[in-house]
Amino acid sequence: MIKAIRTILINMLTAANVLTVGLLLLSGYSDRINPVGHEWLACAGMGLPIIAVVNLLFLPLWVFICWRRLWIPLAGFALAYVPIRIYLPIHPAQTEPDNALTVLSWNVCGYGGNFKYEQAFDSVFAYATRNKADILCTQEDMGPKVKAKRYQEFFPYNDTTRVSKPGISNVNCVGIHTRFPILRKEVIDYESRLNGSVAYFLLIGKDTVIVVNNHLESTHLSTDDRKRYKEMINGGMPKDTAKAETISLIGILGQSMAKRAPHADAIHQYIESHKQYPIIVCGDFNDTPISYARHTIAKGLADCFVEAGMGAGISFNQKGFNFRIDHMMVSDHFEPVTCKIDSKTDFSDHYPLLCRMKKTNKGKP
Repeated sequence: MIKAIRTILINMLTAANVLTVGLLLLSGYSDRINPVGHEWLACAGMGLPIIAVVNLLFLPLWVFICWRRLWIPLAGFALAYVPIRIYLPIHPAQTEPDNALTVLSWNVCGYGGNFKYEQAFDSVFAYATRNKADILCTQEDMGPKVKAKRYQEFFPYNDTTRVSKPGISNVNCVGIHTRFPILRKEVIDYESRLNGSVAYFLLIGKDTVIVVNNHLESTHLSTDDRKRYKEMINGGMPKDTAKAETISLIGILGQSMAKRAPHADAIHQYIESHKQYPIIVCGDFNDTPISYARHTIAKGLADCFVEAGMGAGISFNQKGFNFRIDHMMVSDHFEPVTCKIDSKTDFSDHYPLLCRMKKTNKGKP
């Protein structure tokens, strides 16, 4: 009798573990799914850390109950190695080369101080100069008029480009502040009322380097949406209400992903058509590491945080929304050496993404 019960228990746990592995793979590789027409499936990547933890719990369970079934969770982790590494890279600290190129990407929230400080421009400027940034790419680069002159104290070359459509009250700009001459710029063509991408052609030494600064479509969650979400994850909401809110939230996030999909396609096509140049791509993607937008833009490029970062790298610092939504990629003309998201710097609702890279001999004719 006991043996029969044990057999039934093992079979049930086996089925549960196999299902978990299936969900892990669906979640991990959901970034291959175009959100247009598949909004719910495209959101699956947000569940990767939770599903991975569940799969991890099966390891000690099988050790004590039936060690021969250990292969199931281990196989799951092996098959999901690529997305897990993207979500949670682990790299030892590297010595920075003397000739490293330092690139800083930061959604500065209009220099509004993250609702904590009256004026954060001085703090943002000080951070960039203290870290000796060669290139500072900013999103939501609106704010005080004095900033243009202040930036010139450290960055000789500056440009701010409005990406929101004329006539819209919510002005949105992306900017670049750099030690290198700006030869020209091109706005990447895709349809968006508030967001956009700008390709800057910089002269670095004898090379023309393209820096693509992006601010992709927001999730457009209202203040009430965010408040209900936080209440839900804190357990302060009835079960039925929480279920309805979860469905509503996934719907909103899925629709936002669907809007970003053609933007990502356009950016990727632009990168492909300029492969003869060294390319740096950065910005606020408003999408997680396991998302169609990040996956599509990263095709053919090295993700700096994945290659040289450590940990989850949460970049959006509003409580409850713990995701890495700011990214940086480079062509094989560069090798990422160090990359970090500085969670001690709270002058914006995004933490800064700071990466150092060195030039390679690859990609040259």
